[in-house]
Amino acid sequence: MASRFSNFFEELDLRVARSPVGRWFRLEGCGHPRERKGSRFSVEIRAGLTTFCAMAYILAVNASILSSTGGTCVCTNAEDPTCKNDAAYELCRSSIHRDIVTATAVVSCIASVCMGLFANLPVGMAPGMGLNAYFAYQVVGTNGTGRVSYREALLAVFVEGFIFFGLTILGLRQWLARAIPASLKFATGAGIGLYLTIIGLSPSAGLGVLAHSDSDIIGLGGCPSEYLTSDYSCNGHTLESPTMWLGIFAGGVLTAVLMMYHFKGAVLCGIGLVTIISWPRNTSVTMFPHTATGDSNFEYFKQVVSFRKIKDILAAQDWHVSGGQFGIALITFLYVDIMDMTGTLYAMARYAGLVDDRTQDFEGSALAYMTDALSISVGSLFGCSPVTAFIESGSGISEGGRTGLTGITVGACFFISIFFSPIFASIPVWATGSTLVIVGSMMMKSAALVNWGYMGDSIPAFLTIALMPFTYSIAYGLICGIVTYIVLNTLTWVVGKVSFGKLTPADADQKEPWTWRVEGGILPPWVQRLLKGDRRFWEDPEDRKFFENAALEMHISDEHHSEKNTKSTFSEKQVPMEEVVETEIGELEIRTTNTRPSEDPSVRRELTPYAGIDVNTDLRIKQN
Repeated sequence: MASRFSNFFEELDLRVARSPVGRWFRLEGCGHPRERKGSRFSVEIRAGLTTFCAMAYILAVNASILSSTGGTCVCTNAEDPTCKNDAAYELCRSSIHRDIVTATAVVSCIASVCMGLFANLPVGMAPGMGLNAYFAYQVVGTNGTGRVSYREALLAVFVEGFIFFGLTILGLRQWLARAIPASLKFATGAGIGLYLTIIGLSPSAGLGVLAHSDSDIIGLGGCPSEYLTSDYSCNGHTLESPTMWLGIFAGGVLTAVLMMYHFKGAVLCGIGLVTIISWPRNTSVTMFPHTATGDSNFEYFKQVVSFRKIKDILAAQDWHVSGGQFGIALITFLYVDIMDMTGTLYAMARYAGLVDDRTQDFEGSALAYMTDALSISVGSLFGCSPVTAFIESGSGISEGGRTGLTGITVGACFFISIFFSPIFASIPVWATGSTLVIVGSMMMKSAALVNWGYMGDSIPAFLTIALMPFTYSIAYGLICGIVTYIVLNTLTWVVGKVSFGKLTPADADQKEPWTWRVEGGILPPWVQRLLKGDRRFWEDPEDRKFFENAALEMHISDEHHSEKNTKSTFSEKQVPMEEVVETEIGELEIRTTNTRPSEDPSVRRELTPYAGIDVNTDLRIKQN
């Protein structure tokens, strides 16, 4: 039975790889010169499921964070200006919470599918953790008590997306990713690994091993929920949480052992096992304790299938804004998000082995950044904070995800979750906590590639790694690393110039070479082709040649092997073909050995469009 299943999936993978789908996504065996080794259809689907399970918590967590702002609800209670104890306001906020669950699923679906389809990256997209907290707690504030209203903040996010789109067209985002020193890039991957670990160990989105501590900032947690305070500190009973131990052993140890034996689907097994164990109510590890919140969650869970229309937050932007606070919010969103997205996407691309060591860029970078930009603006129309690539995508990449099929699978799961949100919103955070820790450990290996031999490279890299988890921000860690790199290396450069080269650092010969110039120029390749007058500027020349040759081969095969379904446009006698020579894009010459002239010396034939590429080729018959 096992061999039958194995043979079935091998045959399926082979068929898909040879199909237009396989060629578009460059699956192994498709024949594309840049096919992605090790990528198979069944593996991509499994990787997408794994990524979704690792990031499904965003459905509940994002709704919880953003709804704390009150959304579009208005507080009119003069005696309670923050409406902390206003029943009507709380009812409105509960409605906003359910709206945001649906909105998060819709936005994540659209963004993930677009990232997979157009950029061909194995990355899941959703409203970003950290960015949503900044949006909710520092910009809008709890119950709308911040500097900017919820509607104005959504407008800032909307405008931010279009600014990003312009920066991408100009090539500035790609230039930034390539111009970052190599050691900082490697440090970014390691820092994100630690950032994932902090999330996986935290009580809000993970196992709860860590807790807040007034004396030590971060302390040991693991206390049961009834002993966990609102600021995530423990009132005794440390390391006595049954959910923590369930997540560690059933979700962590089991997954790690299965991965040691290279068991496919190890991460998915760990998450699924912990989730199923956590659903029954009368246990100490239940997802639905007998409390007001637990009862409400269980009633929602029992609906299984439920679709909720977005009522209050759709296109809620306030277009009449003025004042410096809006500008401050917009600028802050810009620099935080650009660093966050740049660091995350580059780290995921390197983890998947998609970065070109020569150009320090990854395939589809321009399309990836444009997709991100438009997703940010679309997300704001659904009432969400900025959308970004999820670092939990590393869990799917560790399962073998290499192409956009992984991202499309993530998007498909989010689409299903729109209707099955009670199920997917009931995956407990302790089910995914160990997964994040394991993925973080695998990402740490990039730290070995940092140039530790020269302090001008190593100190900025170390600060990048350290500050990402401790500030709970990828952007702040990368900003600190870049600023430190500039300061240290500028000072040594100035000293060297002033001393006419006599004063140089002791290990200067070990410094990594760096230049702000990037190979190929700043403008994206498609913009360069457009400026050169290429009418099909959106197509990569290598891809265009591959798909045209594939279309020609398919057409010739159909003529020779399917004469019943193909009507020949040659003269009475079929012209035998000796060779096909490409003269220029879109034009081919077929030379033959037939001495009899054809009735029509120039035969124009339209080839079948193939894999989304419009092929209109001129075939001229030349006689020898």
